[in-house]
Amino acid sequence: MTRRELTLAAAAAGALSGQNKTEPDYKGALEAHETRIKASEFDPVAWTRGRWNSAPLQLSFKAKNRADAEAWQRELRAKLVELVGGFPERGSAPHAELLESREFPSYRRDKMIMQTRPGVSQLMYVLTPKNATKPIPVVICVPGHGRGADDIVGIDEHGRDRSGKPGYQHDFAIQAAEHCAVAIAVEPMAFGCRRDPLTRKKGLSATACQPSAGAALLFGETMIGWRVYDVMRTIDWIETRPELDARRVGCMGISGGGTCTLFSAALDTRIRSAFVSGYLNIFRECIMSLSHCMDNYVPGILNWAEMYDVAGLIAPRPLFSEGGDKDPIFPAAATRESYARVQKIYSVFGAGDAVQQEIFEGVHEFHGVRGLPFLMKHVTA
Repeated sequence: MTRRELTLAAAAAGALSGQNKTEPDYKGALEAHETRIKASEFDPVAWTRGRWNSAPLQLSFKAKNRADAEAWQRELRAKLVELVGGFPERGSAPHAELLESREFPSYRRDKMIMQTRPGVSQLMYVLTPKNATKPIPVVICVPGHGRGADDIVGIDEHGRDRSGKPGYQHDFAIQAAEHCAVAIAVEPMAFGCRRDPLTRKKGLSATACQPSAGAALLFGETMIGWRVYDVMRTIDWIETRPELDARRVGCMGISGGGTCTLFSAALDTRIRSAFVSGYLNIFRECIMSLSHCMDNYVPGILNWAEMYDVAGLIAPRPLFSEGGDKDPIFPAAATRESYARVQKIYSVFGAGDAVQQEIFEGVHEFHGVRGLPFLMKHVTA
């Protein structure tokens, strides 16, 4: 080895030795002043959680009899429509165009598109069970964050039909069809094919909620309101189809689809029964405590109501809630707490048996062991 090579080797060894030296991590501008500050005053999440304790909740449920409860529902429902940004006049029912039809052993899957408002179109898969008696009850199925409607109708990330029911959503639209209802899997705005080109480049699972929901807020509207309106227009279309029973329409969804299900059933009384998976909780413990997608937020809602009050707008129509005991996004303890408040609302309506909940052993995923039979029982009755 030459002298030059020895010098370079020594330098490299010295540099490596320097890299291996451990220096204390810099923890920020206040790291040397812990004894002189109150840490909670520099924590905005702790501050907002503290504010929850004094949130006005001016229209939170207080009724003692059914007449007062119904009056409360009318007032809060009107306020909630205002908070989500209002809805356009629905006008005549939309027309759906068939793009493709596929036959499977127990059902037919139609791929359709439908304009829900001027300049806005929605994809939906309509799964019709074979040998069902017409008119057939319907379940609107709303997926959570991910690849959109493909991920609940048995289509994998390559566009192929898959076997089994993998993933956190477990193809629950197929499960609904297997329970002898027409399952309409709607593509929520900002999921799947309803995304901008920049988001599409990030992959099939990337959602466009951030730019879209942010834009909604700039208009004084919300992504929740936009998605609920799509569900309303889907029901308008169902009412035009003689083979479908518009008097027996249910709605179900997981996670962000659970959000859409809860608000849709609260605001559209044509929904006969609702199954909310992985969502019913308390804003303090989920939306306010963890980093959530912007599509979850309704400006000013805590001035008027909590999530359990929104669920109370469904009463006395049947409602089922489920959540995993290890769900890190919507904690099980708050899911139980919220459900207890919803039970009290249903009891005033004399409909205690119409609301149920299951906390299953699992994480943030669709379960459906009790919830799906409950939904189908009340949709098909």
